[in-house]
Amino acid sequence: MARFRYRMQSILDIKEKLEDQARQELASAQAALNGETRRLEELKARKSGYEEEAAGLLSGTLILREIEDNKSAILRMDEYIALQRERVRTAERQVEKARERLQEVMQERKMHEKLKEHAFEAFLEEEKKQEGKEVDELTSYTYGQKKSR
Repeated sequence: MARFRYRMQSILDIKEKLEDQARQELASAQAALNGETRRLEELKARKSGYEEEAAGLLSGTLILREIEDNKSAILRMDEYIALQRERVRTAERQVEKARERLQEVMQERKMHEKLKEHAFEAFLEEEKKQEGKEVDELTSYTYGQKKSR
């Protein structure tokens, strides 16, 4: 029996490598998003701490300088949070691009795998036909040998 050899195997191998690379890019983008989200939560927690401190400053003896410093810290945290939200949105867009790229590469790989399956089925069909021919020839030869005796 002949051996099946897919003539576009090198292309399929490249598609598999591209898919692995796209998976790694998605994982990297997701890790970056997680980091940006974590930083946003840390900033929100710091702001919350400043707000709690502000409530304490207003309830006891009023020290104007500390109240002003606390108020400016809260305003600065609002700015940092706004910037960090933009970074999170950018990271989300990067994750979405990486996910779309992975999906595209996966579709291409699956298409080539389907082509390989069809080629293998055609190969098996051809082998079956060839085997049938050989059986017919062997039968004809055997029948011919018996007649000549």
